[in-house]
Amino acid sequence: MDIRIKIGIRLKELRNEKGLSQEKFSFICELDRTYIASIEQGKRNVSVANIEKIAKALDMSVYQFFKSDLFK
Repeated sequence: MDIRIKIGIRLKELRNEKGLSQEKFSFICELDRTYIASIEQGKRNVSVANIEKIAKALDMSVYQFFKSDLFK
């Protein structure tokens, strides 16, 4: 599976666990809602800086974001 798809699946999973809409989440991490949607669809090659913003918005480290069977 492509890494972009894995990141999208993981983001959606974690965002849903927090009960956040894409719009609310995008506001928290200061990224555009359409950008978040395209990440979740596996269409974006996300920068390390934006992965860090996403992890912080989820109140976790980048390590915790990637700590999933998806990335084994």
